[in-house]
Amino acid sequence: MTPAQLSDAVLAAARAVLTDENIDTAILPGVTSVERPRNPDHGDYASTLALQLSKKAGKPARELAGKIAVQLRRMSGIQDVDIAGPGFLNIRLDAGATGALVHDVVQQGAAYGRGTAMAGQKVNLEFVSANPTGPIHLAHTRWAAVGDALHRIFVAAGAEVASEHYINDAGSQLDRFGRSLLAAARGEPTPEGGYAGEYIQDVAEAVVKDNPGVLDQEDPLAIFRAEGERLMLDEMRTSLERFGVHFDVWFSERTLHESGAVEHALDELRAHGHVFEADGAVWLRTTDFSDDRDRVLIRGNGEKTYFAADAAYYVNKRERGFDKCFYLLGADHHGYVNRLRALAACAGDDPDFNVEVLIGQMVTLLRGGVPVRLSKRAGTIITLDELVDAVGVDAARYSLARSSTDSPLTLDIEVITRQANDNPVYYVQYAHARIASLLRNAADLGVARKVDYDPALLSHEREADLIKALGEFPSIVATAAELREPHRIARYLEELAGTYHRFYDACRVLPQGDEPATDLTNARLWLVEAARIVFANGLALLGVSAPERM
Repeated sequence: MTPAQLSDAVLAAARAVLTDENIDTAILPGVTSVERPRNPDHGDYASTLALQLSKKAGKPARELAGKIAVQLRRMSGIQDVDIAGPGFLNIRLDAGATGALVHDVVQQGAAYGRGTAMAGQKVNLEFVSANPTGPIHLAHTRWAAVGDALHRIFVAAGAEVASEHYINDAGSQLDRFGRSLLAAARGEPTPEGGYAGEYIQDVAEAVVKDNPGVLDQEDPLAIFRAEGERLMLDEMRTSLERFGVHFDVWFSERTLHESGAVEHALDELRAHGHVFEADGAVWLRTTDFSDDRDRVLIRGNGEKTYFAADAAYYVNKRERGFDKCFYLLGADHHGYVNRLRALAACAGDDPDFNVEVLIGQMVTLLRGGVPVRLSKRAGTIITLDELVDAVGVDAARYSLARSSTDSPLTLDIEVITRQANDNPVYYVQYAHARIASLLRNAADLGVARKVDYDPALLSHEREADLIKALGEFPSIVATAAELREPHRIARYLEELAGTYHRFYDACRVLPQGDEPATDLTNARLWLVEAARIVFANGLALLGVSAPERM
């Protein structure tokens, strides 16, 4: 019996009680949940449904809980139900019902953990969105890991998701980038406000190589600007793909201006009555929706602002059919939260549903507790490629995704590459590799998992702990999607690894010496295969491999 099935059983029991008591069953929630109590002595699962229904039902919660317990005890798979405190239902399953969950996990395989929490939602997930003037750096890399994990988690929760990289190619930064490349190609100093670092020389040389005679042209700046952008975008794509991050859409800011999308968005906002003119400029009255000040769309000199492009981009996303527009932004973008929410409201949307802004904090990289020196190639930053070269894709992705983005993150290269149990990514991957090794040993012994097993045999305390932990995975995925917190997957996997290792130490799976394989051997092979599937599925949601050997 899965936690979801038990939740349905609790609802069914409550419905029977309300019917018997002539109480309107409409007071029942659409869904309820069961939780694992912290103290195993209190049962396998606990429900607070009686407490939730008490006031509406006009019955004391403890009395209501007692009647629900009577109904539950009649159901197959439920061993006993106790009433605790003011009306908590503490439920114990029989071993067969507990062990039957293993069959569900193995049969579902890679689909186990997927659900419908976000079914029907069409989501646009914008993250990284680095200027095409330099390599992907460490701050972008955190959002690459978290954003891609969110993409995978949202899909697992039933959403239709498009990942999108916004190319900031319409501002003055590309002119400065082009001038920096031209100066480097000519052997001149970096211009004021320009870009430095060895990569500038590398890109400049590539532009010259791909465009013979470019330096002899009367005005080569446009070529250096365009070709430099192309080369940087190619490098970005290569770095991100190496990191396991693929964007469905690379969206150019410049196309918003060239296509008339900015003017179209302003017309849409005017139609909703929030555009006005003052001091020779065109404004959006975002203060109508809790922004700290109104926003300029077109300056008095006729120049369109960045916010005008932001407005056009949002309207464009909605017109492409996306219900929810996610923006994953850096720590210096807190001011964007209210203005983007206000923009959505000015466009006639619900800012509590249609737009969501997530702010990520900075990352500090250490080696042996000492800050890592700045990148030589990029001048003042540590690049994604340098991080991957130092620690590998798996260690980087897992370590960047396992902490809440609300908090600054410090990573020590020596810790996250250490093959020891105090390294979380190693600890989790080792659990999967340990299972894979066990299954190889089983094959070497000629012990194969049979087409079915007796779930009642999985009655050991450590077996029950592992099964209940496996049963939590779908709700963990759903919660990670709902709260936008991939780190919940990582922390769950770390707890699961500890639970598996304790099971392995207490419950011998394979026969030794001349011992024959038994029905218990077969049941435990089913259990370890179920554990392997959950480790693999959880790691896949983080974009991390599940190794067969370590």
